Amino acid sequence: MFNQLLRPQLRCLLNTTHIRGLSQVTDSTNTYRIYSAIQPTGALHLGNYLGAIRQWIAYQCDHNVQQTVYCVADLHSLTTIQDKQEIRRNMKVMIASLIGCGLDPNRSVLYRQSDIPFHGQLCWILATLSTMPQLYRFPQFKAFIECDKTQGMKDIPLGLYLYPVLQVADILLFKSNAVPVGDDQIPHLNFARHLAHKFNTTFSQTFAEPVAISPELTGRIRSLRTADKKMSKSEVNEKSRIEITDSPDRIREKIRKAVTDMRSEVTYEPDSRPGVSNLVAIYSLISGLTPEEVCHQNMGRNTGEFKQVLSDLVVEHLKPIRDNVLRLMADESYLEQVLTDGHNRAFSIAQQTMCEVNDAIGSKSMPQSFAHFHTKINI
Repeated sequence: MFNQLLRPQLRCLLNTTHIRGLSQVTDSTNTYRIYSAIQPTGALHLGNYLGAIRQWIAYQCDHNVQQTVYCVADLHSLTTIQDKQEIRRNMKVMIASLIGCGLDPNRSVLYRQSDIPFHGQLCWILATLSTMPQLYRFPQFKAFIECDKTQGMKDIPLGLYLYPVLQVADILLFKSNAVPVGDDQIPHLNFARHLAHKFNTTFSQTFAEPVAISPELTGRIRSLRTADKKMSKSEVNEKSRIEITDSPDRIREKIRKAVTDMRSEVTYEPDSRPGVSNLVAIYSLISGLTPEEVCHQNMGRNTGEFKQVLSDLVVEHLKPIRDNVLRLMADESYLEQVLTDGHNRAFSIAQQTMCEVNDAIGSKSMPQSFAHFHTKINI
């Protein structure tokens, strides 16, 4: 069914991205096992797609990669969303969006985090190797504290404090040795390397120390309304982001109202012209041209005219994705089958890892019969 869902425009993405960083991965098997996750906090936006998901699609077809595991991290999302119906709705949207973008659940392990009980178990074990000063230093935690102060909130949830430990558990549970990350996630990846090393030296050699990888063509897309911030699902103003399910008219409206500046020419100067440069970056990442080539191609156009050209490009690129997502959203039985298959494959890998972990720490391993646990998963 998956191949029938994909349009030719999406299939062509599968072999267009070269991965940087895989040469740093060394282990006894000389194979690359990639892990990444995304929270189900609403529809994917253009920044998610260009900065992460498009690369996930390429990784699953790279001949250097043995295994790709992708997680919809609903346990992580509990730090910000605690409404049961909203979480379920977001899960459905996220699974449909990932597959609609071109992620193949037959090539990759695609699963829901809460369906695998070993995440919490490994998180606790790794928490005993972590220190409070280490966790307090993470910039995301500090940013949340400052946000709380401005909004008058008094209590910071423990889950936010332990968030980095659960992230490490996610990675190590699948014996991953390569993790696609942006610059803002490097501290988390370094923390994962630290805990893998500490577990290995404290107990026994169990985990590879994962390295950061990134594609050659990527970038952090900025907010269309506040160019000094990245495009984000958490920003209140919906005009700050382009969602992959936006209608063509909605996309054109958001790009037309994107913040630029008083100069009319199209240039790429991220420091002095962040708004215009953000639009150039979007065009660059979709077209495959360099920012300089984009500016040369649009020489003589003012920013208003460039916005129209960019709108045409984005609308054309996202149309097959939007069609796929809407079609998948109407097929709940297929989405549940994807989650069931992903659960069974993820459970098998994670259970084997936890057997090794339990042996290493002197705990009793799980009975072998548990390895054959299969279940039907519902959205």
